[in-house]
Amino acid sequence: MKARIAVLPGDGIGPEVIAQGVRCLRALAQAGGHEFTLEELPFGGAAIDAHGDPLPQATLAACRRADAVLLGAIGGPKWSAPEATVRPEQGLLRLRAALGAYANLRPVTVHPALADASTLKREVVEGVDLVFVRELTGGIYFGEKRRDAASASDLCVYTVAEVERIVRVAAQLARTRRRRLTSIDKSNVLETSRLWRQVATRVMSAEFPDVALEHVLVDSAAMHLIRRPRDFDVLVTENMFGDILTDEAAMLAGSLGLLPSASLGTGRSGIYEPIHGSAPDIAGRGIANPYGTLYSVALLLRHSLGLEGEARALEAAVNAAIAQGARTQDLAAPGTPALSTAAAGEAVLSNLRLRP
Repeated sequence: MKARIAVLPGDGIGPEVIAQGVRCLRALAQAGGHEFTLEELPFGGAAIDAHGDPLPQATLAACRRADAVLLGAIGGPKWSAPEATVRPEQGLLRLRAALGAYANLRPVTVHPALADASTLKREVVEGVDLVFVRELTGGIYFGEKRRDAASASDLCVYTVAEVERIVRVAAQLARTRRRRLTSIDKSNVLETSRLWRQVATRVMSAEFPDVALEHVLVDSAAMHLIRRPRDFDVLVTENMFGDILTDEAAMLAGSLGLLPSASLGTGRSGIYEPIHGSAPDIAGRGIANPYGTLYSVALLLRHSLGLEGEARALEAAVNAAIAQGARTQDLAAPGTPALSTAAAGEAVLSNLRLRP
C-alpha cells in the first residue's frame, strides 16, 4: 500500500526516539512491499525557535494531508517560563483540535520480563493489561483561560455530545476485551463530572448492556491503580484526569518510556506518540528508551493504515528484544549494562519478522 506519514520529531529526546520509529517503518515498508512517504516537519519548541509558532501552517497542512502523524515529544524549560505567551503545548492542543483527534488510547501492559522493573511488588503488577481511553479535545485544557496579577482561572466545560462519543469509543473497545468499563470522574464535587456520570450511565444502559459499567471517583482510581491494577480492563475519563492517571499507570509497566498512545477521531487518520515528555535532562545523550515510540508505530500501522500483520510483527519484535534483555538505562537493573537508544532500536530490528 501507499501511505503518507507526517513525522514530527519535536523537542528534547523526541528526535532520538523518532529516528528509531522511522527505521522500523522503513524496514516494514521494504519487507511488506509498501510505499511510505515520511515527511519530517517542525513542531513544538523547535518550531517556535524557527518560525515563532509551535504549529506552523505548513506543518498543519501536511498533517491534514497525511494518513497518520508520528510525534516524538515537545516542550522544555526553554519555553516554559511563566511569562511566556507562546508555548509548545499550544501547538499540540491545536493539532488535536484541527484533526478532530478526541479519543486518546493508552494501553498499559506489563511485560513478564519487566515485572521486577516496577517500583511495585511483582505480585501487584504481574499480568496487568488495561487500556485508558482519555477524552482529548475538551475539558479544562481547552476552556477559557484568564490570568492577571491577582488571580487566574481555567474553565472546564464538557458537552453531552463530547461525553457520549468518548464513552462509545471506550465501550466498543471493552467489547473486544473483557467487557468491563470503568468510568472515572469527580462527581462528588464537579458539575462536569456529574454530567459525565449521568451521560455515561445512560449510554451504557441503552447501547452497551453487555458491558459491565463501574463508576469510580478519580482519587479512588489513583489509589486502586496502585493497589489492584489487575482488576481494571478499559478505563474512560476526561482530559486532565486521563493525563495524570496514565503517567501514574506507566509506573506499573516499569517506565514511562514503555507506553504508547493513539489519538483518534472519526476518520482513520490519527496522532501517534509515546506518552513520555521531552526529558531535556537526558536529551542528546542517546540513552532514551525508544520502545514507547515503537509501540506507538505499531498502533499507527493498526489503526490508521490497517496493517495488522505489520503491527503485530513490530510489537512481537519489541517484546522479543525486551525478553532478551535489551534494556535502556531506565529499565536496566543496578550494575547491569544499558543499551543506547540506537542499540535498542537495532535489537528490535534484529527480531523483526514479517510473516507472509
